[in-house]
Amino acid sequence: MNRGSEQAWPDLAGRALGGSVVYANDELFAERENLIKPEEAAFQPHTFGHKGQIMDGWETRRRRSPGSDSAIVRLGSGGVVRRVVVDTSWFTGNYPPEISVEACGAEGYPSPDELAAAEWFMLVPRSAVAGDARNTFEVEPGRRATHVRLTIFPDGGVARLRVYGDPVPDPRLLPATIDLAALENGAVVTGCSNMFYSSPANLLLPGQARVMGDGWETSRRRDQANDWVAVRLACAGLVEVAELDTSHFVGNAPGWATLRGDGCDLLAPRTALQPDTRHRFAVPGSPVAEEVRLDIYPDGGMARLRVFGRPTAAARAGLAARFLRLLPEAQLAGVLRGAGRPAAEAGRLAGELSGQLAGELSGELAGDLAGDLTGKLPPALREQLRLSS
Repeated sequence: MNRGSEQAWPDLAGRALGGSVVYANDELFAERENLIKPEEAAFQPHTFGHKGQIMDGWETRRRRSPGSDSAIVRLGSGGVVRRVVVDTSWFTGNYPPEISVEACGAEGYPSPDELAAAEWFMLVPRSAVAGDARNTFEVEPGRRATHVRLTIFPDGGVARLRVYGDPVPDPRLLPATIDLAALENGAVVTGCSNMFYSSPANLLLPGQARVMGDGWETSRRRDQANDWVAVRLACAGLVEVAELDTSHFVGNAPGWATLRGDGCDLLAPRTALQPDTRHRFAVPGSPVAEEVRLDIYPDGGMARLRVFGRPTAAARAGLAARFLRLLPEAQLAGVLRGAGRPAAEAGRLAGELSGQLAGELSGELAGDLAGDLTGKLPPALREQLRLSS
């Protein structure tokens, strides 16, 4: 996550979440993979390869016939897109004057040829962009996307593509015990005392931190207080194990830490932390939590925070309801067909569910899903979603 207004949403397309550029029709001057590199674009003048100036971005050849160029990104985490940034940094005489961005929801891991036949919906209509600039486009929340397609008119170069949004996990892929604090499962940082060196959202990223900069680090305290970070978990769950990871923090790890749930349950009592160490704690009694607060004493850096637990039955229903309601209708019909429903019935039911407005799930809808609505779902799909009978 970057500083500033994007802080609330992760980059769904970023390498940190597992994004990949699966297709580009042309990448003669600069490779498509550069679009989702986590670092800002760089430029070194008078650095030439066999095809010209080396650019840190995706760049196509000059068109001599009508048309456009495009690249497709598989999102690292499927979700609802809220903001798109088309960054043309360092592209001055070779940027595209106009762009558009579309999205689709697809089952599994389709090939570029299969994606070409998918039903795409518009995120950013054809719009003018400036060269050597971060071109930001707000997106009205809509359906869940798994892929985005950037089209440039007619050709040129783009340094980075950022796709900020809300992760919406697929409940079929969530085992009985999950990391409730994982960003890809829907957890989000709601507040922190200090983020001088790096973002607290790094705590929630998948995988192990590669370097100290991949974690959260505060400035040095000169008072008697301590630093903290608050996290809204992916859903309510029975917490079984907590992990406080100080990997790569050697001379700047916190001295001590505590972890509390929203019901003031002490998930991890104040304990001394060792530098460069993954600390794991069993949580007695498996208390239910929807939010956690990590306090570090007095300051320092943490690499990762993990909160392993079992979603409650109501939380499972909520995750399933949100996932199903936000799927594009074509993908939802495919999910239902894959669970054994005839094509006509799958299309009718998909139309019913897709008629719900996207947005935050209300308690009433969660109850409907656990009752009447889930009664319409194939038993095989109910089992895949881990919905209680």
